[in-house]
Amino acid sequence: MIKIVVDALGGDRSPDANIEGAVLAVNKISDVQIIIVGDEKVIDEKLRSYDFDKSRMTVEHAPDEISCNDKPTEAIRTKKDSSLYRSIELVKSSDEINALVSTGSSGAILAGAVLKIGRIRGVKRPAFCPIMPTMNRKIVGICDSGANVDCDAIQLKQFAQMGNLYMKVAYGIEKPRVGLLNVGVEEEKGDMLRKEVYSIIKEDKNINFVGNMEAREALKGDYDLIVCDGFSGNVLIKSTEGACLEMLKLLKKTLTSGLKNKIGALMLKKDIMELKDYMDYNNYGGAVLLGCSKTVVEGHGSSKGITVFHCIEQAYNMEKNNLRQAISEEISNGLN
Repeated sequence: MIKIVVDALGGDRSPDANIEGAVLAVNKISDVQIIIVGDEKVIDEKLRSYDFDKSRMTVEHAPDEISCNDKPTEAIRTKKDSSLYRSIELVKSSDEINALVSTGSSGAILAGAVLKIGRIRGVKRPAFCPIMPTMNRKIVGICDSGANVDCDAIQLKQFAQMGNLYMKVAYGIEKPRVGLLNVGVEEEKGDMLRKEVYSIIKEDKNINFVGNMEAREALKGDYDLIVCDGFSGNVLIKSTEGACLEMLKLLKKTLTSGLKNKIGALMLKKDIMELKDYMDYNNYGGAVLLGCSKTVVEGHGSSKGITVFHCIEQAYNMEKNNLRQAISEEISNGLN
């Protein structure tokens, strides 16, 4: 049985979306057990409207919330009645609990994971690795997407190692094509850090390194993993998401202007809805925090119930396929 803690507070749609996602997980995954943390009275009341196996879900009382306005490290140290603090303590203190899923403050999740749960031996810094859909109906991982603004070459090498294993284990990609985010594709391009990282990753026989890549190529489908520092990765993801959202708005505006366009939109409705569904981040879960001694998945702040379910599913798949052990062995080999 895989035991997963779900923080019920912190997201824009909490606790409803978190409760819905937890129930979906219990109903869809036969060997998962959920511990949902938040205001016990509120959660129990809302759970009454769901049909699920009650033996595989328990509630832990923690009525307070860490918001995005709180200073992450300070909040983790002082807000001991918060759902996120209690969730982290549960994961940290029990060998039987495998993972944490939260849609709360990313800074607080990161601080709690690093300060309390801890890192896998040899990992310099854990890294967020979210998934984005590509134009050839596949996916690409971005590692790191915001946990580490400033990085050195060894950290980026480890991001490549951990992300490579994640795409193999969680998504079944046999030889993930790994690209290094840069200002050009040529080997000599970039600053001193990127040049150093290029040569280090290139020498690793366990990584299918395909060289530098530019941000405009992120969604082409030519890469399975993009390696970058957290600053560049965060800018890449948010600019890509923003551009896609604005394009969808423009498409909607165009298709609803004038009778001819409306008729065309009606004929293409099924295809348009399939495309919209494919590009919807709610169907891809959250950003896993690679390198922690326990599995941690951070969902988008505006996550819906289905998003929370996919976050739980991510955590479940990582644990079921022993990703933490694989990362530990890979990083340990580099220390010897």
